[in-house]
Amino acid sequence: METYALLQHYWWFIISLLGGILVFLLFIQGGQTLIYTITSNDTQKSMVINSLGHKWELTFTTLVTFGGAFFASFPLFYSTSFGGAFYVWMAILFFFVIQAVAYEYRIKPDNLLGQKTYEWFLILNGLFGTILLGTAVGTLFTGAEFTVARDNIGNLTGNNTISQWQTPWRGLEAVTDYRNIALGLAVFFLARVLAIHYFYNNIRDNEIAALSKRPLLISSILFVALFLTFLISLLFSDGMAVDPANNLIHTEPYKYLHNFIEMPVIAILFLIGVISVLWGIWLGISSASPKAIWFSGTGTVVTVTMLLLTAGFNNTAYYPSLADMQSSLTIYNSSSSEFTLKTMAIVSILIPFVLAYIWYAWKAMNKKPITAKTIEEEGGEKY
Repeated sequence: METYALLQHYWWFIISLLGGILVFLLFIQGGQTLIYTITSNDTQKSMVINSLGHKWELTFTTLVTFGGAFFASFPLFYSTSFGGAFYVWMAILFFFVIQAVAYEYRIKPDNLLGQKTYEWFLILNGLFGTILLGTAVGTLFTGAEFTVARDNIGNLTGNNTISQWQTPWRGLEAVTDYRNIALGLAVFFLARVLAIHYFYNNIRDNEIAALSKRPLLISSILFVALFLTFLISLLFSDGMAVDPANNLIHTEPYKYLHNFIEMPVIAILFLIGVISVLWGIWLGISSASPKAIWFSGTGTVVTVTMLLLTAGFNNTAYYPSLADMQSSLTIYNSSSSEFTLKTMAIVSILIPFVLAYIWYAWKAMNKKPITAKTIEEEGGEKY
């Protein structure tokens, strides 16, 4: 494989890995939707919110990093999706901004809107932030209504817009495809499952654990059903492939099924990830095990990473155009220059050190479990 193509594959792997980490960290959003469900008093509610509050910046930072990495490595996708489907992305940004506001001002004395309002900000972020993100990711497989006119690059005498959206809904039309909705709801219920697993690990309170059993069971069942709906429909649907000989896009029946078959390592890792998530779910339901989050969390990262790899590897159009097949985006026709990718690849050597720091910080913050005593102590409530 030539150097340029290798770099394009490398950066699609980085994007996929960031996507997997982001979906795992959405447990914070999932936990926010449970603050009135698994608590019976203000102290327990503060325990849940403070458990999440110690890590809420991780999701926001990873989302920004995910978008930044996409912009730097595959700028044509960024200009097409973030510029065309801006209603969806602006909605996602809005719900993440109100989360930051809520954690900052919820317990501030004499805050403008009142504590309950900020708690509802957290719930809205957990609900719409996860569903919208999952729906947006679904379009990487199902496609969107856009066209790309590369000949407009550098056009100083007329229209120099490269990407154009073909509907006035600006991305909201994604909700008309049941596969996108299924994935969005699957992400939402998975986030709730991961959140409860995290609470089992981080909070010591028998009543919260007892109140979590029913929402865990319901969320687990709905997640499995919705994820299977998306996965089965994806495997038996048509995809768009690129012919490396002439760079032309064509429809290929069962494209994603073929990708799993033709890339057995990715298929095996995908299955391992799915099994790990299911094992974590079983540990959580059967024994409220504090170890459940390690299986379900790791499995989530692996599963999502492998799923996203099938969207871009094996000569696949990772962002199919429903308006003009030849406008579909691939890792070959939408990436930055070889020089840019090579320079960023050198910088990416620092990624393992960043991940090691996150792991260290995570362990340090989780060293002391949250209890009612830590909340009731002076200075125990920070969020």
